Amino acid sequence: MTQTSPKLQAVVFDWAGTTIDFGSLAPAGVFMEIFKQEGVEISVAQAREPMGRAKREHIRAVLDMPDVSMLWASTHGSLATDADVDRMYERFLPLQMEVLSKHSTLIPGAAETVAECRKRGLKIGSSTGYTQELMEVVLPLSKEQGYEPDCVLCAGDTPAGRPKPWMLFEAAKRMDVYPMDTIVKVDDTLVGIEAGHNAGCWTVAITMSGNELGLTQDELESLCVDERVARKTAIEQKFAAVRPHYLIESVADLPDVLEKIEARLQANESPRAITS
Repeated sequence: MTQTSPKLQAVVFDWAGTTIDFGSLAPAGVFMEIFKQEGVEISVAQAREPMGRAKREHIRAVLDMPDVSMLWASTHGSLATDADVDRMYERFLPLQMEVLSKHSTLIPGAAETVAECRKRGLKIGSSTGYTQELMEVVLPLSKEQGYEPDCVLCAGDTPAGRPKPWMLFEAAKRMDVYPMDTIVKVDDTLVGIEAGHNAGCWTVAITMSGNELGLTQDELESLCVDERVARKTAIEQKFAAVRPHYLIESVADLPDVLEKIEARLQANESPRAITS
């Protein structure tokens, strides 16, 4: 009996910085604000470093940074406790909800890319560090703009978030898709790409519309050519640590990559053999 090669079955997208919120602006600003309210000023880079994790884990990760830990101790007289994390997280949620509606615009090309995926017969999954409560704000807005995935995995839906693979396994289960090498994970964070590898999926990293660049579309377009190239190169070098199978500037560039992944699947290549 001749064994046929598997075909791609699904794409799982991240949200902020990948399909909505060019520059992933909503989370970063809120993280800076809740630390400021505690008398501790953090930089944009520090606020963005753990991006992709569940938001409570994100706060803990920032607090564990040596510079932030020292500043917290000098301000509060001791290192941050779990009670401090809980208090900041409780404050984070309403602040994040306030700004979400302003940062839920689809990234240019997202709706068209999803339409192309569906034309190819692919199912559309999604995962996010936002909670279900926060996504109740985002989902109606994205639907109005033409984007409605088949499943949405949020922080708290699985035992742990990225970089562990559970959200991708749960998405595969909900979409009834198997094996995992017929799924493509698209994400603008390093932990998102790590999660894709851990789940055995193909991985595509977003370089210019997401968290790593952290600029609005207008700010990106205002960069001179040399600055744009330099920043893109730096982001690609950072992603090299987690070895995505492909890098693209934005979700609009995904269809061409899907063709390449499909060809590799047909050639019986495995995403676990990490080559690009």
